[in-house]
Amino acid sequence: MSQPLIFLNDRFVSANEAHLPIWDAGVVQGATVSELTRTFRKRPFRLDDHLDRLFRALRISRMNLSLSRSDLSDISHRLLEHNASLVDATDELGLVHFVTAGEYGLYALGRPPRREPTVCVHTFALPLADWVPRRKHGIRLMTPSIRQVPPQCWDANMKCRSRMHYYLAQREVQDRDPEAWALLLDLAGNVTETSSGNFLMIEKGTLVAPPDTYTLPGISRATVSKLAEECGVSFVERDIPLDRACEADEAFLSSSSYCLLPVTKINETPIGDGRPGPVYRRLLDAWSQRVGVDIECQSGGGNRKEKGNA
Repeated sequence: MSQPLIFLNDRFVSANEAHLPIWDAGVVQGATVSELTRTFRKRPFRLDDHLDRLFRALRISRMNLSLSRSDLSDISHRLLEHNASLVDATDELGLVHFVTAGEYGLYALGRPPRREPTVCVHTFALPLADWVPRRKHGIRLMTPSIRQVPPQCWDANMKCRSRMHYYLAQREVQDRDPEAWALLLDLAGNVTETSSGNFLMIEKGTLVAPPDTYTLPGISRATVSKLAEECGVSFVERDIPLDRACEADEAFLSSSSYCLLPVTKINETPIGDGRPGPVYRRLLDAWSQRVGVDIECQSGGGNRKEKGNA
């Protein structure tokens, strides 16, 4: 069976040949910036925006690539063309770019470390079927004791893989409710985001999102705000205290992978009537029309052939 391709540093390799040394800075220090783009009908959605954000993160993290933005775009399209042929016709792909700070010299086993950034691009089949029941019944969110990393630690514009706070938050929440997702608060007790996406809510007919001081400026969140404008729904950014979030008429999460998922409960408090709301459905329908795919009905082929991606 043909293997999916992965781009690693300066060449394409098959999935079973792609390896990082254990002394890579991404392993030793978690010094990694990343992006995830999804496809619709095997075509990438807003790839240019994701690459723009990746290169902003590279500037913030002081990682200098020899590859240009155009190079990464070409690499991405080549990977998608090849790897899409290895999944079912109804499946979609997630396209991952990640860049680490190179090799960590102290652990390089007596040889000169590779100082250039490590660059990897790979794909995986999106778990479309997993999101079907969540679209129907909604997500339960819980707030853990773990707080969002403040902007004094790193710029929220940098999407990075230093995510121990997400991991700890999710483990704490799932000890209480295995099906719940963690909703992180900032140090002042305001809602920020989950480990997988941006939080948005409807309050008196207005779409409200936390300010991007503490949250990654999501490309999918930007899509939602544009769709809301087209649907006649106004959009504002402001601090959202937890009690205001619990009193929302509707709430949902946005992410490049699943687009939109409804939130039906926060800390045991039902949101609205405890079911996915009408604005959520209008926005998801508008997104579906934009990409020419019924997002709510996508469930994948269930017979994924693509294997071995790291």
